Amino acid sequence: MANLAFIGLGRMGYPMAGHLAHNGHNVSVFNRSAPRAQAWGAEHGGRACASVGEAVSGVDMAFMCVGDDPDIRAVAFEAFPAMKPGAILVDHTTGSATLAAALAQEATTKGLQFLDAPVSGGEAGAQRGQLTVMCGGDPQAYAAAEPVIRAYAKMVRRLGPAGAGQKTKMVNQICIAGLVQALAEGVHFAEKAGLDPDAVIDVISKGAAQSWQMENRAGTMHQRRFDFGFAVSWMRKDLRIALAEARQNGATLPVTSIVDQFYADVERMGGRRWDTSSLIARLSDGTGN
Repeated sequence: MANLAFIGLGRMGYPMAGHLAHNGHNVSVFNRSAPRAQAWGAEHGGRACASVGEAVSGVDMAFMCVGDDPDIRAVAFEAFPAMKPGAILVDHTTGSATLAAALAQEATTKGLQFLDAPVSGGEAGAQRGQLTVMCGGDPQAYAAAEPVIRAYAKMVRRLGPAGAGQKTKMVNQICIAGLVQALAEGVHFAEKAGLDPDAVIDVISKGAAQSWQMENRAGTMHQRRFDFGFAVSWMRKDLRIALAEARQNGATLPVTSIVDQFYADVERMGGRRWDTSSLIARLSDGTGN
C-alpha cells in the first residue's frame, strides 16, 4: 500500500485513479471541477482535495492526466513545492518531449523525480485496466513506479531517458493516423463498390489487413457512429506535437501531415468531439455517403 495522488479525473484519469484505489492504495485526488473529484471520492473511498498542493502533500507518488503542455506545466509547478523529497510525479498526459525533459531536470533540482508516461488504449482500456504505458525517465524512478502503474496497464515499459515516453506515444499516433485513413478509404470503397462492408471486413480482418482499428472501428465507421473513443480535437493536438518533433529531428511524415489536414476538414464539419474514425465523413460528398 502506498500514499498516492491523482490529478485530473477526466475520461481516462477517473477510472485509472479508481484502479489505484481498488488495489489497496490510499489515493487523494484533485480535479478542476470539484464535484467530479467529490463523486470519485464517494465512489472509491478516496480523499477529494481542494488543490493540487493539498493532494500531493506527503504522498510517495503522484500521477496526472490532464490536457496539453500548459496544463502539464501548471500542475507540475504547483505540485513540486508540495511534494516530499524523493517523491515521484508520473505524467500520463500526451505532451511534448521537450517539456518532459525540462520537468525531469526541474524535479531533480528539487530532490524529486519525474516520469513521462503517456498511455494508449482509450477510455475502454482505462476502464478495464488494460492500458499501454510508455515511460521515459530515470531507471530507479521507473522501477518504483512500474508496479503501481500495473494497476491499470497490460503493458508498461521504460523506453529511455526523459522524453522517450512522449516520443514513443508520437510513434503510436503517427501509426494510428495512417491506419484510420486507410480503413476509412477501404470502408468507403466497399460501400461504393456495392459490397457488404461488414462481410468484407469480417473476411479481410482474418488476413494481413487486420488491425485494432479494423476490429473495433470498421463497423461503426460504416454505421456513421462517431461517439466512441478518442476525439478528433485531441488527435489533432497529438499530431501537432508529433509534427513539431519531426521538424526538430528531421523525420519526414507526409502521410501524418495529410491526415492532420483531413482531421481539420472534419473539425470544420462540426466534428471536433467525434472520434477519430470520423475521417470517413469527409469522403465523397462530404458526408461519407
